[in-house]
Amino acid sequence: MRSIWKGAIAFGLVTIPVGVHTATEQRNVTFNLVHKEDAGRVRFRRICEVCEQEVPYADVAKGYELPTGEMVVLESEDFEDLPLSTSRRIEVLQFSPAAQIDPILLNKSYYLEPDSEGVRPYVLLRDALERSGRVAIVKVALRQRESLAVLRVREGVFVLETMLWPDEVRQADFGFLEEEAEVRPQELRMAESLIDSMVADFDPALYKDAYREALQEVIEAKVAGREVVVPAAAPEPGPAPDLMAALRASVEAAKRRQPSGGAPAAARGSARAAGEGGARGRAGEQGEKTGEQGAEKAPRRGKARRPA
Repeated sequence: MRSIWKGAIAFGLVTIPVGVHTATEQRNVTFNLVHKEDAGRVRFRRICEVCEQEVPYADVAKGYELPTGEMVVLESEDFEDLPLSTSRRIEVLQFSPAAQIDPILLNKSYYLEPDSEGVRPYVLLRDALERSGRVAIVKVALRQRESLAVLRVREGVFVLETMLWPDEVRQADFGFLEEEAEVRPQELRMAESLIDSMVADFDPALYKDAYREALQEVIEAKVAGREVVVPAAAPEPGPAPDLMAALRASVEAAKRRQPSGGAPAAARGSARAAGEGGARGRAGEQGEKTGEQGAEKAPRRGKARRPA
């Protein structure tokens, strides 16, 4: 693991030098876009709409379009002059109960590794934070963007989880929230019974990315040159004619599938859904690096200009 950022945790008068490492990785099967006739790679070029010439990365800048259609071109010096007080430190703002952090705010996770001279204060803060049962709310600037973050302990290592700003979380404005849906008490009790029948300790090892594994098998079959047999799709279940009957049948089915001393079979059966959820797209590290290269190699500062 290579450090992507070096700085320090600023905790009162204590400074703890640390290196930041990306804590997660996306295990997707990656593809190249190719011409299906001859498998030649399909390349994308950066073409300027004005001069219709291909633009090298060295000449790519970031532009902010004004309502008038004019463009303000920003170069690397413009970003370096921004007042980022946390450019090389993780500033502890306060300590809060972990339950007060809405998971929807969490964005990306990083491990913090202490430098050789910072091991002792690192361990001291780590142990004190664990014993307190709280998390640290910090402010940090990574890749020229300042954000709030949560500092917590996982398996003896500090984990820095960057957070979205409150105005970056969209409001759930749906029409059904204004409707009055009547729920009968017996239906609610049956739903609670279904939940109780499926309660188990969460063990992530029970779940797997079934889609990725199946996709890898298809690729291996192509390599081996054998015929790929596609299983028939399971029929889609129709709507339940009666909510109470559906809940009662679900409870009975969950009880029948419940193994002794283990997680519910229904929970394991949801591995496919969990795998498909994990395969959804995210912004990759390479995309972030590409954006930085464009900003670092931007041309000299210019006035607002109108594209031809």
